[in-house]
Amino acid sequence: MPSSPKSFHGRTPQLSSRRSAILLISSLVIAVSGFAFGITAFLSPISGYKCLSRPPRSIRVTWEHGGGGGDGAGGISSGNGGSGSRHKVMGFVGIQTGFGSAGRRQALRKTWMPSDRQGLKRVEEATGLGFRFIIGRTNDKSKMSELQKEVAEYDDFIQLDFEEEYSKLPYKTLAFFKAAYALFEADFYVKADDDIYLRPDRLSLLIAKERNHPQTYIGCMKKGPVITDPKLKWYEPLSYMLGSEYFLHSYGPIYALSADVVASLVALKNDSFRMFRNEDVTIGAWMLAMNVRHENNKELCASDCTPTFVAVLDIPKCSGLCDPEQKMLELHQKESCSKSSTLVSDDD
Repeated sequence: MPSSPKSFHGRTPQLSSRRSAILLISSLVIAVSGFAFGITAFLSPISGYKCLSRPPRSIRVTWEHGGGGGDGAGGISSGNGGSGSRHKVMGFVGIQTGFGSAGRRQALRKTWMPSDRQGLKRVEEATGLGFRFIIGRTNDKSKMSELQKEVAEYDDFIQLDFEEEYSKLPYKTLAFFKAAYALFEADFYVKADDDIYLRPDRLSLLIAKERNHPQTYIGCMKKGPVITDPKLKWYEPLSYMLGSEYFLHSYGPIYALSADVVASLVALKNDSFRMFRNEDVTIGAWMLAMNVRHENNKELCASDCTPTFVAVLDIPKCSGLCDPEQKMLELHQKESCSKSSTLVSDDD
């Protein structure tokens, strides 16, 4: 895997024609034959994106809170050695996880995310998407030891040198985007949680769509009242800055930012960002301040498996899936979830 470059520069996507071809080919193949969702289904490579010849490796990335110089590096450095070039994919998906979520990761590996290196490679070749779990660090030596065993077994992590703590999720999210940009050259960077059921093939089709706006924010968008009661879960201490209702922003379990948007985030110093308590609100505030196109897609927060769903969530009852370890397995056993063909929407 590549190490992070010393500096980063925004780029204008030049892949519209290639993405159109990818979208057309993928849609025809899926419409005719359906998509068998197991590992054996990932047989036909997407053109234009070549997987590394060597297997994917876990990377340890340093991100220092309060750092970030004028070169945009934001304190990122790679701990694996490497050539300094970024691995090219159409989209990179960072699955946010924590030290108490080993069961969730196992459920993902038993369902929509491959559990071996070759499986990850086949997914990348078929969809153009790279997948890694994103996790920080802890001072608990036993937890770190267990994590290292899991890293050694599956090798599907990016480790951030950042304290893993729920109250610091907005900081971790920024660290993730900076690390992902350092390691991968992608058209879109996707933040996903470890408690959703995902169809990678359909996420690939969504990302591959031709778009005229280089700065795009894709998500299942929402608005609602600002929570001002400290006793409630989604309480916002900075509510006095927001008024009575939130601005339009995506639900937090999954959303995607185009390369130009992430390049802008990388270029800014860490201390220049306003951090709210809730991660989805924080990202939404940054997007509100930037000249981005909000692309609302309700298939990213489907309540059940349909011919067009991209991700299944139990919103609003739970932020992702309720009881994700069990629900993930139950959904994957349903043909409508794991093996159904994809209907091409009228917008494609």
